[in-house]
Amino acid sequence: MILTLALLVIVGSVCLVHSSYPPTLVMDMAKILAQNYCYPERLEGIIEAIEAARSNTDILNIPDPNAVAMALSAGMASTIGDSRLLITYEPDFIPKATPVLSSVPPEYLISIIKKSVQVEVLENNIGYFRIDHIIGEDIAEKIGPLLVENIWNKVLLTSAMILDLRHTASGELSGVPYIVSYFSNAEPPTCISTVYDRPSNTTVEFRSLPELLGKRYGVSKDLIILTSKNTRGVAEDVAYAMKNMKRATIVGERTAGGSLKIEKLRVGETGFYFTMPTASVRSPITGESWEVKGVTPCIEVDAGDALETAVKIINLRSTIPVIVQEASVLVAEKYAFTQIAEDVSQKLLDLLENGTYSMINSETELEARLSADLKELSGDKCLTTTHITTQDPMPKLAPEALAEMVRASFQTDILENNVGLLRFDMFGDFEQVAPIAKIIVENVWNKVVNTTALVIDLRNNVGGYTSTISGFCSYFFDGNKQILLDTLYNRPSETLKEMWTLSRLTGERYGEKKGLIILTSAATMGAAEEFVYIMKKLGRATVIGEVTRGGCHPPETFRVADSDVYLSVPVTRSDALQDHGWEGVGISPHIPASADAALDTAKELLNEHFGGQK
Repeated sequence: MILTLALLVIVGSVCLVHSSYPPTLVMDMAKILAQNYCYPERLEGIIEAIEAARSNTDILNIPDPNAVAMALSAGMASTIGDSRLLITYEPDFIPKATPVLSSVPPEYLISIIKKSVQVEVLENNIGYFRIDHIIGEDIAEKIGPLLVENIWNKVLLTSAMILDLRHTASGELSGVPYIVSYFSNAEPPTCISTVYDRPSNTTVEFRSLPELLGKRYGVSKDLIILTSKNTRGVAEDVAYAMKNMKRATIVGERTAGGSLKIEKLRVGETGFYFTMPTASVRSPITGESWEVKGVTPCIEVDAGDALETAVKIINLRSTIPVIVQEASVLVAEKYAFTQIAEDVSQKLLDLLENGTYSMINSETELEARLSADLKELSGDKCLTTTHITTQDPMPKLAPEALAEMVRASFQTDILENNVGLLRFDMFGDFEQVAPIAKIIVENVWNKVVNTTALVIDLRNNVGGYTSTISGFCSYFFDGNKQILLDTLYNRPSETLKEMWTLSRLTGERYGEKKGLIILTSAATMGAAEEFVYIMKKLGRATVIGEVTRGGCHPPETFRVADSDVYLSVPVTRSDALQDHGWEGVGISPHIPASADAALDTAKELLNEHFGGQK
């Protein structure tokens, strides 16, 4: 196997026969690795490889022990794939004694801990809790009441919490369940992480605690954890667990990617030391670990900007319930489709109650989430969030410039058999169109009005205003009678408006006897769909192409509460006396054809018609 061959090379490149090294040096290192390294599955064959290397007769004599240590370190780390494996030669190394804080009197112990903790209540009742060292279970149990009284109770009644771990580089794993538990429910217990300890060959599950001193912060209030590249060790376990439990939003930098437990073990009685991870941790949610890789923040910003960012997020989240509730009211009261408006409104409130909006981090994310929910709940792509845009008033143009603008907005052609072709991609506002009706007639309409049949190309028409629909439809009916085109229902005013053909028009009518074909595509929407719908319903035109988009009448825009969020709500629906019109479902053509093939299909149909008349 690769590991065996690599170790033969590694061991064969250093001296095991030099008089200053015990003959069992590398073998002792291998045993330490096998008995203590937290990923034993990576070590298959290592003992056999080293045993084989001992009989190698080509071993070089390297008298420098530091060179031996460096060669072995590089080989072990690269072969096993773990950069934390390190062999050093330190004959004068003296292990640091770990202070036994549990023997310190409680009143002095709390004063020591207070130096590594900072609590503060920020503006808008936001709690700020900075921890630089995470104490273990033994200390927590000894001075628990003092911790609650002097630290925890100062931020307990805040509306949201910022837990600052940007400077936390040390601590005890047994303290993690305490931190997590104060931000969790008592029942059911939650598995926070699973720890495998190699020296004892045991696996321990760390779970949230059912009983705590003092009151819990709970799960309903916002929690944001700040991290930096200096956040290390058990602090990373806190951040990783809370992130994957979806209890906290992590703001700041990717954490250090440290290790749960690193030990420096002496090799026999020599000056060599073998440093390695002796325990590993995994999340029961992801099945992975934060070790080496670190914890990726939800919102990545420089550590110095993390606190300000967290405050902004919390302030935004405090406004979200009001925004969603107001959006629900707007839908219930303004949405044109009354049969589903109440249902959409209530389901939106249910999403709010179920926590769908609890982890929103920006106004952009809020708008996207709200828009997606409205569309999904209603099945209406027009019920969405929007932005307010200001348009400059149309400048007053000279007649020649107006004529040029009209010619650029419309395309006309005369096809075989004196068939007219008219294309335009937007329906204009009546107040803008009416003053220039004569110019449109002279520069556009008169080019096609005397044809034997007309093809109207709306394949790229994205809608616009419906105020001109009655007038445009009127050109394709005789003027000796009025025809009811559609009945529109307006929800805010709860009124019905009948659309009739007009008795007076600018220019000549096309009439109702000549052939009319309308081309559509999946992009045809809005006002263009209203026109297609009317002409198809009244049997005045043959529709060729694709099912239209299924848009809506021009929606109205409403500001949601006092926020910068706006809703675009369809307030008018077509054919109010029927179950539904075209909104949301589109209009099916008489003759299906791809958008690209629609015109050719129309030409073939017309050629057959006129050919049959000859």
